[in-house]
Amino acid sequence: MDFEGARTFMDLNHRGVVTTYQRNGAMHTSIVVCGAYQGNAAFVIVYGNSAKTRNLRRDPRCTVMAVDNDWRRYAVVEGQAKLLDLRNTPAEELRVLLREVYRACGDKDHPDWEEYDQAMVRQDAVVVLLKPDRVYGRVG
Repeated sequence: MDFEGARTFMDLNHRGVVTTYQRNGAMHTSIVVCGAYQGNAAFVIVYGNSAKTRNLRRDPRCTVMAVDNDWRRYAVVEGQAKLLDLRNTPAEELRVLLREVYRACGDKDHPDWEEYDQAMVRQDAVVVLLKPDRVYGRVG
């Protein structure tokens, strides 16, 4: 499978499981809402101080698995994560990016974008873009 196949699947299936690596080398797995954005697997870490964020800052290796509603079909993207937040992205650029990734991970607009923008700043949200190194799964 190539990323285009995964992208098509991720455009319709936003339930995801993310794996990062802890300091001791053990895996850390959590659920996310995910999607595809500009050739990358993408998700937002709503709380910038989360274990996912700490792990990815130290070790950018990451796996995102998107699953369908009954968990029978899935697409996995492995690669290196790029984190974008107020530490490395201008505020207006990040605001727009957070909105775009929100849409990519859910196919809809937020009911109150101003509220969303404020919450993302208050919670120190982080956009994660995962450049695909390896893609596989069962999407058919």
